[in-house]
Formats: sequence, structure tokens, C-alpha cells
Amino acid sequence: TECEKEPGSSLWIFVMVGNIVRGMGETPIMPLGISYLEDFAKAENSPFYLACLHTATVVGPFLGLLLASFCAELFVDIGSVGADEITITATDARWVGAWWLGILICALLNLLVGIPFWFLPKSLVKEGETNEPEERSEKSVAPLQENDKNESKQTMYDFIPFLKALFHNPVYMLFICITVLQFSAFDGMISFMPKYLEQQFGKSASDAIFLIGVYNLPVLCVGYFSGGLFMKKFKINVYQAANIAFWVSLLEYLLYFAAYWTVCDTSPVAGLTVSYQ
Repeated sequence: TECEKEPGSSLWIFVMVGNIVRGMGETPIMPLGISYLEDFAKAENSPFYLACLHTATVVGPFLGLLLASFCAELFVDIGSVGADEITITATDARWVGAWWLGILICALLNLLVGIPFWFLPKSLVKEGETNEPEERSEKSVAPLQENDKNESKQTMYDFIPFLKALFHNPVYMLFICITVLQFSAFDGMISFMPKYLEQQFGKSASDAIFLIGVYNLPVLCVGYFSGGLFMKKFKINVYQAANIAFWVSLLEYLLYFAAYWTVCDTSPVAGLTVSYQ
């Protein structure tokens, strides 16, 4: 094919640009979504709503891994190559799944899910209040227009002092530590565990992706949801929540070291662990 004849193909640029655009669309969801909940939810209910939001962010990757498992069972050139022409199976190291199919499906679903956002009202009634959104917006239009001009000028001058204040905030720094610990463990598992399952246990790429999704992500959903209920019931404040999250995450990170004692026998690899004879 042309891709084989041209090793210097620049088609990877399309994939990179697509990921950049996808990231630009996904990034505002968390900061804007959290502030949206904080503005229009009661203080005692916002932790539960945030837990539902984080649970949804885990359900998404879980469904994505299931979709990836399905696509990995299909040959990369599905539609242009007949099934009788494929001479290798999904467990073969040369097998390449239909990775592009999942991207197209998710892009279409993202487009459909984004349509309802156009119909959201400009303002919502805060929980426990009875004023209509239109009445509140009419009363606050004039002050907001005046404040916007002043805030735009102050933002540029207040950014550096505000950033320094954040770094001296113990709650914020605890949250940063928690995030680093969580993602360092989670990203390592997502990056290397599929290949480990393939090499150590002879699983196909499809089976490895499916196992990771089934055994890990549902547990995270339970943790997020139960944590939100716990904070709602006992009315945990922000400082207490940060301390609890830090120590629980530290315990989680220490438990990962137990994997060093669960070592399997090294699989024989010709030229590395055994001779070619």
C-alpha cells in the first residue's frame, strides 16, 4: 500500500490535530461544570452532585474500553479486506485492530450529546429559591455589565498574586498531591497493563482491554459515588475532605507496592530468556 511505500507519511498530523480539537472541547467540562453545580446547588447537595459528575467521567472510559475491546477484534482494514484474506488472528503480534472505528463512533456521539447544551437556559434557579430565572437576570443585567468592564481590567493585574495565594493554600496543595498520586498510578496501569497481560498471559489486545475495564473502572465508580454520599450525610467541610482524600489516596498508592510481591514466572522469549535452539 501507499503507507508502506512512504514511511515518512504525514498522516499522523491529522490524528494529532484531532486530539488537540478533542481536548479543547473536553477541557471546559470539568471547571465549568463544577462551578455550574456550585452556583446552582445547595451546599449540602453539591458533594453528591460532584460525585455523580465524577462517576460519569469513569463510566465514560469504561464504555470506551468496551468499545475499544470490540474494535480491537476487527481488522484495521475492515471493509476493504475480505475476512477470507486475513491469515492471522487477534492473538498474533502482527494483528492491528480497527482503532479508527472507535474514534469515528465517539466523535458522532459527542456531536449528538453536545446538541442539548444549546437549549440550556442562561440562568437557573438556585435550589431552595423561588425567583424565576428571567426576573433574576433582568435585575442583575445592569450591575453585571458594569462589573464585567472592571473585572476584565483587574484580571490581568491580579493573576500573579492570585496564583501565589493558591500555592500557599494548604487545601489546594493537598488536592494537587492527591491528583498527582492518582494519575501516576492510573496512567501507568492504562499504559503498560494491556501489553503485560498480552505477553504474560497470552491474551489478545481485545481481551486485555476488556479485563482492565471490567476489573478497575466499576470499583472507581463505587468509590466516587459512596464518597459523595458520605460527604453529604456527615456534612464534611472542604478541609476535612482534603485530608481524608489525601490519606486514602496515600494508602491506595502504598497498596500498589504489593504488586512487587506478586511476580509471575518470566515467559520464555527466544533470544532474550532462552536460546534459539
